[in-house]
Amino acid sequence: MLTPKLRLGRPVDRSIDRAVVDAVLLELKHRGYHSITMEGISRKIGRARASLYRRWPSKRHLVAYAVVSELGAHPSPDTGSLRLDLTRTVETLITGFQGALGSALAGLVGEMADDPVLARTIRKEVLAKRRRSIRAAFRRGMKRGEIRSDVNVELFMDMLTAPFYFRALFGHGKLSAMMVETVVDTVLRGAAVR
Repeated sequence: MLTPKLRLGRPVDRSIDRAVVDAVLLELKHRGYHSITMEGISRKIGRARASLYRRWPSKRHLVAYAVVSELGAHPSPDTGSLRLDLTRTVETLITGFQGALGSALAGLVGEMADDPVLARTIRKEVLAKRRRSIRAAFRRGMKRGEIRSDVNVELFMDMLTAPFYFRALFGHGKLSAMMVETVVDTVLRGAAVR
């Protein structure tokens, strides 16, 4: 349900997407998830609340849409090279976390711990789609013989992405292009054909 709903009748005004994403992320950053309301976001962007409800059934879906808009749902394009696919994957994290999402991430994770429905929505609408894309990249790499066929793909996906989430959440280290290269190469060495 992450993609805004399309209905018959008046066309959906796509110009509100960026305004909605910006408003949601700023609200998450400054006041937290509990302060977000459909009415509040509609006021901030100067649109009728109904225009939001036509596209997102709840604030949880609105927040998930904002996160996907920053990170992308399909981060692993098929470039013909697993190394490049994985590099592009983690570059989406750096790009997303260097913006407003990075500042809002800790609060969102905290809210997910308190709100199981929000947690399920984020896992379904954000993480599951991204993991499906990354999983496909690993499978392509296996078929091309770039990595072993017995690699625990679920664990390797965690190893690939966790350092970026960890640094974005705790702020103890910088997200950088050098980090991308180091993490991707480390994961590939662990998965290499022996």
